[in-house]
Amino acid sequence: MEFMQVVETIDAQHASIDTLFNTPDDRAYQRVGRRTNPDPAYLAQLQEAVRLLVDVREGRRSYHLLEAAMTTSDFPLLMADVLDRQLLANYREAPQTFRFYCKVATVRDFRTVKRFAINGGEARLQKVGTVPEASEYTYDVVGEAKYEYSVNKYGKKFALTWEDLINDDLGAFGDLPERLARSARRTEEFFATDLFVGTTGPDSTFFATGNANISTAGSGGVNPVLSIAGLQNAMIVIASQLDSDSEPIVISAVTLIVPPALEVVANNIVNATVARITGAGGASGQELEVANWMSRKVQVVVNRYIPIIATTNGNTTWFLFADPTDGRPAIEVGFLRGHTEPELFRKAPNQQRAGGGSNPDDGDFESDAIEHKVRHVLGGTLCDPKMAYGSNGSAA
Repeated sequence: MEFMQVVETIDAQHASIDTLFNTPDDRAYQRVGRRTNPDPAYLAQLQEAVRLLVDVREGRRSYHLLEAAMTTSDFPLLMADVLDRQLLANYREAPQTFRFYCKVATVRDFRTVKRFAINGGEARLQKVGTVPEASEYTYDVVGEAKYEYSVNKYGKKFALTWEDLINDDLGAFGDLPERLARSARRTEEFFATDLFVGTTGPDSTFFATGNANISTAGSGGVNPVLSIAGLQNAMIVIASQLDSDSEPIVISAVTLIVPPALEVVANNIVNATVARITGAGGASGQELEVANWMSRKVQVVVNRYIPIIATTNGNTTWFLFADPTDGRPAIEVGFLRGHTEPELFRKAPNQQRAGGGSNPDDGDFESDAIEHKVRHVLGGTLCDPKMAYGSNGSAA
Protein backbone atom coordinates (compact mmCIF):
# COMPACT_ATOMS: atom_id res chain seq x y z
CA MET A 1 0.00 0.00 0.00
CA GLU A 2 1.28 3.50 -0.89
CA PHE A 3 2.45 5.66 2.00
CA MET A 4 -0.23 8.34 1.68
CA GLN A 5 -2.90 5.64 1.47
CA VAL A 6 -1.67 4.31 4.81
CA VAL A 7 -1.82 7.80 6.30
CA GLU A 8 -5.32 8.28 4.91
CA THR A 9 -6.33 4.94 6.38
CA ILE A 10 -5.06 6.03 9.78
CA ASP A 11 -6.93 9.32 9.37
CA ALA A 12 -10.14 7.50 8.50
CA GLN A 13 -9.80 5.28 11.55
CA HIS A 14 -8.93 8.15 13.89
CA ALA A 15 -10.84 11.28 12.86
CA SER A 16 -9.34 13.22 15.75
CA ILE A 17 -5.83 13.31 14.27
CA ASP A 18 -6.41 16.62 12.49
CA THR A 19 -7.79 18.07 15.73
CA LEU A 20 -4.83 16.73 17.68
CA PHE A 21 -2.31 18.44 15.43
CA ASN A 22 -4.62 21.32 14.55
CA THR A 23 -3.63 21.24 10.88
CA PRO A 24 -5.99 21.18 7.92
CA ASP A 25 -6.50 18.33 5.47
CA ASP A 26 -3.56 16.39 4.11
CA ARG A 27 -1.15 19.27 4.77
CA ALA A 28 -0.79 17.75 8.23
CA TYR A 29 1.29 15.05 6.59
CA GLN A 30 3.41 17.31 4.41
CA ARG A 31 6.71 16.62 6.14
CA VAL A 32 6.10 12.90 6.62
CA GLY A 33 4.82 12.63 3.06
CA ARG A 34 8.20 13.70 1.72
CA ARG A 35 9.50 10.25 2.52
CA THR A 36 9.48 8.42 -0.81
CA ASN A 37 8.65 4.72 -0.74
CA PRO A 38 9.17 4.17 3.00
CA ASP A 39 9.59 0.59 4.04
CA PRO A 40 6.65 -1.34 5.55
CA ALA A 41 8.28 -1.41 8.99
CA TYR A 42 8.29 2.39 9.12
CA LEU A 43 4.66 2.53 8.03
CA ALA A 44 3.68 0.06 10.73
CA GLN A 45 5.54 2.05 13.37
CA LEU A 46 3.96 5.29 12.16
CA GLN A 47 0.51 3.76 12.47
CA GLU A 48 1.34 2.50 15.95
CA ALA A 49 2.68 5.91 17.00
CA VAL A 50 -0.37 7.76 15.73
CA ARG A 51 -2.69 5.30 17.44
CA LEU A 52 -0.80 5.87 20.68
CA LEU A 53 -1.18 9.65 20.35
CA VAL A 54 -4.89 9.42 19.57
CA ASP A 55 -5.53 6.94 22.38
CA VAL A 56 -3.78 9.22 24.88
CA ARG A 57 -5.65 12.23 23.54
CA GLU A 58 -9.03 10.50 23.84
CA GLY A 59 -8.30 9.02 27.26
CA ARG A 60 -8.13 5.38 26.31
CA ARG A 61 -4.49 5.11 27.38
CA SER A 62 -2.51 6.79 30.12
CA TYR A 63 -0.50 9.94 29.37
CA HIS A 64 2.60 8.42 30.97
CA LEU A 65 2.83 6.09 27.96
CA LEU A 66 3.26 9.11 25.69
CA GLU A 67 5.90 10.52 28.05
CA ALA A 68 7.72 7.22 27.93
CA ALA A 69 7.53 7.09 24.16
CA MET A 70 9.12 10.50 23.81
CA THR A 71 11.70 10.21 26.58
CA THR A 72 12.89 6.64 26.10
CA SER A 73 12.44 6.85 22.31
CA ASP A 74 10.22 3.90 21.59
CA PHE A 75 9.42 5.90 18.45
CA PRO A 76 12.37 8.32 18.16
CA LEU A 77 12.13 9.13 14.45
CA LEU A 78 8.37 9.11 14.37
CA MET A 79 8.14 11.50 17.28
CA ALA A 80 10.47 13.81 15.37
CA ASP A 81 7.91 13.74 12.55
CA VAL A 82 5.22 14.61 15.09
CA LEU A 83 7.24 17.58 16.37
CA ASP A 84 7.72 18.75 12.79
CA ARG A 85 4.00 18.60 12.12
CA GLN A 86 3.24 20.43 15.36
CA LEU A 87 5.74 23.10 14.32
CA LEU A 88 3.83 23.63 11.08
CA ALA A 89 0.48 23.74 12.87
CA ASN A 90 1.66 26.41 15.30
CA TYR A 91 3.45 28.32 12.52
CA ARG A 92 0.24 28.60 10.52
CA GLU A 93 -1.63 29.85 13.57
CA ALA A 94 0.92 32.41 14.80
CA PRO A 95 -0.09 36.07 14.19
CA GLN A 96 1.35 37.93 11.23
CA THR A 97 0.40 41.07 9.28
CA PHE A 98 2.68 41.41 6.25
CA ARG A 99 0.52 39.18 4.04
CA PHE A 100 -2.21 41.83 4.14
CA TYR A 101 -0.13 44.42 2.31
CA CYS A 102 2.77 42.54 0.67
CA LYS A 103 2.73 40.35 -2.40
CA VAL A 104 3.89 36.87 -1.39
CA ALA A 105 5.79 34.88 -4.01
CA THR A 106 7.93 31.76 -4.36
CA VAL A 107 11.34 31.63 -6.01
CA ARG A 108 13.21 28.67 -7.48
CA ASP A 109 16.63 29.05 -5.87
CA PHE A 110 19.05 31.39 -4.11
CA ARG A 111 20.06 33.33 -7.21
CA THR A 112 18.93 36.94 -7.59
CA VAL A 113 15.31 37.20 -8.67
CA LYS A 114 14.48 39.86 -11.25
CA ARG A 115 10.97 41.25 -11.41
CA PHE A 116 10.15 43.26 -14.52
CA ALA A 117 7.17 45.57 -14.82
CA ILE A 118 6.07 47.26 -18.03
CA ASN A 119 5.49 51.01 -17.94
CA GLY A 120 3.40 52.67 -20.62
CA GLY A 121 1.13 51.38 -23.33
CA GLU A 122 -1.99 52.14 -21.32
CA ALA A 123 -2.55 55.79 -22.21
CA ARG A 124 -5.72 56.93 -23.92
CA LEU A 125 -5.86 56.32 -27.68
CA GLN A 126 -4.94 59.27 -29.86
CA LYS A 127 -7.02 60.58 -32.73
CA VAL A 128 -5.41 59.60 -36.04
CA GLY A 129 -5.34 62.87 -37.98
CA THR A 130 -8.25 64.67 -39.64
CA VAL A 131 -8.35 62.29 -42.61
CA PRO A 132 -7.92 58.80 -41.05
CA GLU A 133 -7.24 56.99 -44.32
CA ALA A 134 -4.30 59.27 -45.07
CA SER A 135 -2.81 59.68 -41.58
CA GLU A 136 -0.23 57.64 -39.72
CA TYR A 137 -0.65 56.29 -36.21
CA THR A 138 1.59 57.78 -33.57
CA TYR A 139 4.04 55.63 -31.61
CA ASP A 140 3.55 55.05 -27.91
CA VAL A 141 6.51 54.77 -25.56
CA VAL A 142 6.85 51.64 -23.48
CA GLY A 143 9.47 51.25 -20.77
CA GLU A 144 10.18 48.86 -17.95
CA ALA A 145 10.92 48.85 -14.24
CA LYS A 146 13.09 46.21 -12.58
CA TYR A 147 13.16 45.00 -8.98
CA GLU A 148 15.68 42.50 -7.63
CA TYR A 149 16.15 40.43 -4.51
CA SER A 150 17.34 37.04 -3.36
CA VAL A 151 16.24 34.76 -0.56
CA ASN A 152 18.50 33.86 2.34
CA LYS A 153 18.60 31.21 5.03
CA TYR A 154 17.56 32.08 8.55
CA GLY A 155 17.76 29.69 11.46
CA LYS A 156 19.32 28.56 14.68
CA LYS A 157 20.29 25.41 16.46
CA PHE A 158 20.04 24.32 20.06
CA ALA A 159 20.95 21.33 22.18
CA LEU A 160 18.99 19.49 24.85
CA THR A 161 20.74 17.21 27.24
CA TRP A 162 19.91 13.63 28.07
CA GLU A 163 19.37 14.83 31.63
CA ASP A 164 16.72 17.28 30.37
CA LEU A 165 14.67 14.44 29.03
CA ILE A 166 15.04 12.35 32.15
CA ASN A 167 14.44 15.07 34.74
CA ASP A 168 11.95 17.42 33.10
CA ASP A 169 9.22 15.01 32.05
CA LEU A 170 8.94 16.57 28.58
CA GLY A 171 9.34 20.10 29.91
CA ALA A 172 12.09 20.70 27.37
CA PHE A 173 10.01 19.40 24.49
CA GLY A 174 6.48 20.36 25.49
CA ASP A 175 6.34 23.83 23.93
CA LEU A 176 9.25 23.44 21.50
CA PRO A 177 7.14 23.52 18.29
CA GLU A 178 5.20 26.54 19.56
CA ARG A 179 8.39 28.44 20.37
CA LEU A 180 10.00 27.67 17.02
CA ALA A 181 6.82 28.58 15.13
CA ARG A 182 6.66 31.93 16.91
CA SER A 183 10.34 32.50 16.13
CA ALA A 184 9.76 31.88 12.41
CA ARG A 185 6.73 34.16 12.28
CA ARG A 186 8.64 36.92 14.08
CA THR A 187 11.47 36.60 11.57
CA GLU A 188 9.04 37.08 8.66
CA GLU A 189 7.28 40.01 10.28
CA PHE A 190 10.50 41.81 11.21
CA PHE A 191 12.01 41.25 7.77
CA ALA A 192 8.98 42.68 5.94
CA THR A 193 8.69 45.65 8.33
CA ASP A 194 12.37 46.48 8.05
CA LEU A 195 11.93 46.94 4.29
CA PHE A 196 9.72 50.03 4.64
CA VAL A 197 10.45 51.36 8.15
CA GLY A 198 13.58 53.31 9.07
CA THR A 199 14.98 54.55 12.35
CA THR A 200 12.92 57.76 12.20
CA GLY A 201 9.71 56.34 10.71
CA PRO A 202 8.88 55.68 7.04
CA ASP A 203 11.90 54.72 4.92
CA SER A 204 13.14 58.07 3.60
CA THR A 205 14.13 56.73 0.17
CA PHE A 206 10.86 54.97 -0.56
CA PHE A 207 8.59 57.56 1.05
CA ALA A 208 9.77 60.79 -0.51
CA THR A 209 8.51 63.93 -2.21
CA GLY A 210 9.71 62.63 -5.58
CA ASN A 211 7.50 59.58 -5.20
CA ALA A 212 4.48 61.71 -4.23
CA ASN A 213 3.63 59.32 -1.39
CA ILE A 214 4.02 61.67 1.58
CA SER A 215 2.12 64.76 2.69
CA THR A 216 3.67 68.13 1.92
CA ALA A 217 2.94 71.65 3.07
CA GLY A 218 0.55 72.02 0.16
CA SER A 219 -1.45 68.87 0.84
CA GLY A 220 -2.63 69.07 4.41
CA GLY A 221 0.64 69.54 6.24
CA VAL A 222 3.82 67.51 6.64
CA ASN A 223 3.67 64.20 8.53
CA PRO A 224 0.10 64.52 9.84
CA VAL A 225 -0.90 62.66 12.98
CA LEU A 226 -3.33 59.78 12.59
CA SER A 227 -6.81 61.32 12.69
CA ILE A 228 -9.89 61.51 10.49
CA ALA A 229 -8.37 64.53 8.75
CA GLY A 230 -4.96 62.87 8.48
CA LEU A 231 -6.40 59.64 7.07
CA GLN A 232 -8.57 61.63 4.68
CA ASN A 233 -5.50 63.47 3.44
CA ALA A 234 -3.54 60.22 3.06
CA MET A 235 -6.31 58.65 0.98
CA ILE A 236 -6.38 61.73 -1.25
CA VAL A 237 -2.60 61.46 -1.74
CA ILE A 238 -2.63 57.77 -2.60
CA ALA A 239 -5.72 58.10 -4.81
CA SER A 240 -4.06 60.95 -6.74
CA GLN A 241 -1.19 58.77 -7.97
CA LEU A 242 -0.78 58.48 -11.74
CA ASP A 243 0.95 55.79 -13.77
CA SER A 244 3.73 56.44 -16.28
CA ASP A 245 1.14 57.47 -18.88
CA SER A 246 -0.33 60.05 -16.46
CA GLU A 247 -3.42 57.90 -16.15
CA PRO A 248 -5.16 57.36 -12.78
CA ILE A 249 -4.39 54.25 -10.76
CA VAL A 250 -7.52 52.53 -9.48
CA ILE A 251 -7.14 51.36 -5.86
CA SER A 252 -10.00 49.28 -4.53
CA ALA A 253 -8.95 48.97 -0.87
CA VAL A 254 -6.17 50.00 1.48
CA THR A 255 -4.57 48.67 4.64
CA LEU A 256 -3.88 51.08 7.50
CA ILE A 257 -0.72 49.92 9.28
CA VAL A 258 -0.14 51.31 12.77
CA PRO A 259 2.06 50.62 15.80
CA PRO A 260 0.42 49.33 19.01
CA ALA A 261 0.24 52.87 20.40
CA LEU A 262 -2.17 53.87 17.59
CA GLU A 263 -4.33 50.74 17.60
CA VAL A 264 -7.16 52.39 19.56
CA VAL A 265 -7.08 55.55 17.45
CA ALA A 266 -7.08 53.58 14.19
CA ASN A 267 -9.97 51.34 15.19
CA ASN A 268 -11.98 54.26 16.52
CA ILE A 269 -11.62 56.03 13.17
CA VAL A 270 -12.35 53.04 10.97
CA ASN A 271 -15.12 51.47 13.09
CA ALA A 272 -17.00 54.63 14.01
CA THR A 273 -20.70 54.52 13.11
CA VAL A 274 -20.72 58.08 11.80
CA ALA A 275 -18.10 60.71 11.10
CA ARG A 276 -18.56 64.41 11.72
CA ILE A 277 -16.39 66.47 9.38
CA THR A 278 -15.97 70.23 9.28
CA GLY A 279 -15.06 72.07 6.10
CA ALA A 280 -15.08 69.09 3.74
CA GLY A 281 -17.76 69.25 1.10
CA GLY A 282 -19.64 72.15 2.65
CA ALA A 283 -19.31 75.84 3.16
CA SER A 284 -16.94 77.22 5.76
CA GLY A 285 -18.12 76.50 9.27
CA GLN A 286 -20.54 73.77 8.23
CA GLU A 287 -20.35 70.36 9.85
CA LEU A 288 -21.21 67.21 7.88
CA GLU A 289 -22.40 64.01 9.52
CA VAL A 290 -21.84 61.01 7.23
CA ALA A 291 -21.93 57.25 7.51
CA ASN A 292 -18.39 56.01 8.04
CA TRP A 293 -17.68 54.65 4.56
CA MET A 294 -14.02 54.08 5.51
CA SER A 295 -15.00 50.91 7.38
CA ARG A 296 -15.70 49.29 4.01
CA LYS A 297 -12.50 50.44 2.33
CA VAL A 298 -9.87 50.43 5.10
CA GLN A 299 -8.66 47.51 7.19
CA VAL A 300 -6.51 48.08 10.26
CA VAL A 301 -3.33 46.09 10.88
CA VAL A 302 -1.20 46.48 14.01
CA ASN A 303 2.50 45.99 13.32
CA ARG A 304 4.41 45.57 16.56
CA TYR A 305 7.84 45.96 14.99
CA ILE A 306 7.33 49.56 13.89
CA PRO A 307 8.40 51.07 17.25
CA ILE A 308 11.22 48.56 17.55
CA ILE A 309 12.77 49.55 14.22
CA ALA A 310 11.76 53.23 14.33
CA THR A 311 13.51 54.30 17.52
CA THR A 312 12.31 57.84 16.79
CA ASN A 313 8.60 58.46 16.04
CA GLY A 314 7.94 54.75 16.44
CA ASN A 315 4.71 55.29 18.36
CA THR A 316 3.29 57.88 15.95
CA THR A 317 4.32 56.48 12.54
CA TRP A 318 1.55 55.10 10.33
CA PHE A 319 1.10 53.90 6.74
CA LEU A 320 -1.44 53.22 4.04
CA PHE A 321 -0.75 50.40 1.58
CA ALA A 322 -2.89 49.63 -1.43
CA ASP A 323 -4.18 46.09 -1.85
CA PRO A 324 -1.19 44.18 -3.34
CA THR A 325 -3.51 42.70 -5.98
CA ASP A 326 -4.27 46.18 -7.33
CA GLY A 327 -1.73 46.59 -10.09
CA ARG A 328 1.88 46.63 -8.94
CA PRO A 329 2.53 45.83 -5.24
CA ALA A 330 4.49 48.13 -2.95
CA ILE A 331 6.42 45.20 -1.42
CA GLU A 332 7.17 41.63 -2.44
CA VAL A 333 8.24 38.95 0.03
CA GLY A 334 9.44 35.67 -1.43
CA PHE A 335 9.97 32.16 -0.12
CA LEU A 336 12.00 29.29 -1.55
CA ARG A 337 9.94 26.83 -3.53
CA GLY A 338 9.46 23.60 -1.62
CA HIS A 339 10.65 25.30 1.57
CA THR A 340 7.99 27.96 2.12
CA GLU A 341 7.57 27.03 5.77
CA PRO A 342 10.12 26.51 8.56
CA GLU A 343 11.73 23.08 8.80
CA LEU A 344 12.92 21.28 11.92
CA PHE A 345 15.97 19.02 11.87
CA ARG A 346 17.52 16.67 14.38
CA LYS A 347 21.19 15.72 14.41
CA ALA A 348 21.86 12.01 14.03
CA PRO A 349 23.66 10.57 17.09
CA ASN A 350 27.26 9.46 16.77
CA GLN A 351 27.24 6.85 19.51
CA GLN A 352 25.87 3.36 19.94
CA ARG A 353 25.57 1.08 22.90
CA ALA A 354 28.16 -1.60 23.57
CA GLY A 355 25.58 -4.29 23.00
CA GLY A 356 24.70 -2.79 19.61
CA GLY A 357 21.99 -0.48 18.40
CA SER A 358 21.65 3.30 18.33
CA ASN A 359 19.06 5.44 20.07
CA PRO A 360 18.72 9.08 18.89
CA ASP A 361 17.71 10.16 22.40
CA ASP A 362 21.07 9.02 23.73
CA GLY A 363 22.61 12.05 22.00
CA ASP A 364 26.20 12.43 20.89
CA PHE A 365 29.15 10.45 22.23
CA GLU A 366 30.97 13.37 23.87
CA SER A 367 28.21 14.94 25.97
CA ASP A 368 24.92 13.12 25.34
CA ALA A 369 23.62 16.34 23.74
CA ILE A 370 20.54 16.03 21.54
CA GLU A 371 20.77 18.73 18.90
CA HIS A 372 17.99 20.34 16.86
CA LYS A 373 18.02 22.98 14.14
CA VAL A 374 15.29 25.10 12.57
CA ARG A 375 15.67 26.56 9.07
CA HIS A 376 13.60 29.13 7.20
CA VAL A 377 14.28 30.74 3.80
CA LEU A 378 12.91 34.11 2.70
CA GLY A 379 13.73 37.41 1.00
CA GLY A 380 12.02 40.46 -0.48
CA THR A 381 12.23 43.99 -1.78
CA LEU A 382 10.37 47.29 -2.08
CA CYS A 383 8.57 47.69 -5.41
CA ASP A 384 6.21 50.47 -6.47
CA PRO A 385 6.15 53.52 -4.14
CA LYS A 386 2.94 54.74 -5.78
CA MET A 387 1.04 52.04 -3.94
CA ALA A 388 1.91 53.28 -0.44
CA TYR A 389 1.75 56.33 1.82
CA GLY A 390 3.72 57.04 4.98
CA SER A 391 3.74 59.58 7.82
CA ASN A 392 5.88 59.68 10.95
CA GLY A 393 3.03 61.46 12.76
CA SER A 394 5.21 64.26 14.06
CA ALA A 395 3.00 66.92 12.41
CA ALA A 396 6.10 68.73 11.27
